[in-house]
Order: sequence, then C-alpha cells, then structure tokens
Amino acid sequence: MILKKGMTRIFLYAVEAFVLVISAFPLLWVIVSAFKTNGEILSDPLALPSSISLDTFAHLFDTYNFPVYFLNSLLAAGVSTVVSLLFYSMGAYVIAKFNFPGRRLLYILFTITLLVPAHSKTQPIFSLVMQLGLYDNIWGVTFVYLSMGMAMSIFILKAGFMAVPKTLDEAAIVDGAGFVRVFLRINLPLVKNALTTAGILMFLNNWNEYYFASLLTVSDSQRTLPIALAFFTSEFSYNYTQLFSALTVVILPGIILYALAQEKVQASVATAGIKG
Repeated sequence: MILKKGMTRIFLYAVEAFVLVISAFPLLWVIVSAFKTNGEILSDPLALPSSISLDTFAHLFDTYNFPVYFLNSLLAAGVSTVVSLLFYSMGAYVIAKFNFPGRRLLYILFTITLLVPAHSKTQPIFSLVMQLGLYDNIWGVTFVYLSMGMAMSIFILKAGFMAVPKTLDEAAIVDGAGFVRVFLRINLPLVKNALTTAGILMFLNNWNEYYFASLLTVSDSQRTLPIALAFFTSEFSYNYTQLFSALTVVILPGIILYALAQEKVQASVATAGIKG
C-alpha cells in the first residue's frame, strides 16, 4: 500500500515536472536568446549566451518607438483594468449580497458573454468607436478594453463577496454605516485576493490583445506592443536577437506581474471554486 502511494506520488511529480518544462521552456528560451548574437542563436540555439549585455534592448528603445508602444500598452491595459474593476466590483457586490427580482438572470447574462466570440462584436464596436471620434486613438482602444473580462471578473468577484460573512455587514449597519461605507470599508478590503486575480487576468488579456488594437489604430504613434511586434516580425526576420528582444519586452511584464501575485490568484481561484 505504501509502495503504491509512493509510486503514485512519483508519477504525479513526473507529470508536473514535464508540464512545467513544456510550459516554461519556450519563454525561457526566448528571454535567453535575447542576450545572444545571431551567430550564437544559429550555431547552437540551446547554448547559454557568451556574455550578458543590455545593448540590444537599448538599441531597440533608441532606434524604434518602443517607449511609445510600451506606454500605449500600459495606458490601454492599466486604465481599462482599474476602471473595470471599480464597476465590476460594484456589480458583483450587489449580485452577491442582495436578493432582488431578476438577480439570477442578470448573473447568467453577465457570465454567458464568455460564449460570445470577440469577432462577432466587431461591427458594433467599430461603429461605436467611429461615432465617438476615437478611431486611431489609444483612448478608443482603452474604451473597448473596458468591457473585456467582464464575465470572468463578475464570476470571481461574486465568489469573493459571498465568502464575506453577512454578519459583518449587519454589524456595520447597526453601527450606522451606510451602503457605500459597508461596500468600501468592510467588503472591499476582504476581497483583495479576488480583486487581484480579476485585475491580473484583465490586465494580461488587454496587454496581449491584438485584434481590436489592430482594427482601431493605423498610425505608428497609437500602436500597442502586440501590434508593433507584428510589424517587427517581418523587419527582424533575419535579426533574431532584435526579434527576441522585442518579444521579451512584450512578455516579461506579464510574467513578473503574475509571479508577484501568484499566491493571491491561487487563493482566489480556490474560493471561486467553492463559492461560485
């Protein structure tokens, strides 16, 4: 019996190690290759770089508009995430804490948007952005990103608010706290894990989003990093060092952000699985 449990554990560890290597190796290879020369990449793709230098990244930012692309992506993803979290947290709070006619139907309508393909919304979104005069404007892209991640965020935040005991709300109301104060001072601080998870998922999705950013912008000054990377793929087709450096600039912020908040994300997902 003990031997069987030991073999099962070894097998599970082996599977986890295999999945980890398959998932992490391409990312690590791209990042390491950004510090290698073209000759080193072509002669031995799996070898470590002979020296570590940031000259390639400096050249990337000095020669091209990567600071503009980076700021555009940060603006579109960051502002949309913060504003979305504010509205989605209020909606999830009401759905989780209050009983009202149509509550369950409203929640279903929110979450069912997961089944709606993004491409099916192209025409109404494009028409709306044109009518608002935000075409070829990074604020137009930011405006579109506000609605992305709604279903997943409502699902995660609702589970987070449901985990907060109602007795805390009732005690605060007895002490004279109003609706806004109960929401801001009692509930929000207790759902930090859910807020962090929803925020990271929305930010990463918006940071890497390509379709609407390419549809709604045409000028170089309004491009985000994924759009710029698509143009540089052909330009750097024979300069692998520059190409991998550009890829590193795009993927590294998301990896760092997720690594810093990994524990909160895992705790929130566990709560959503129990309370959702």
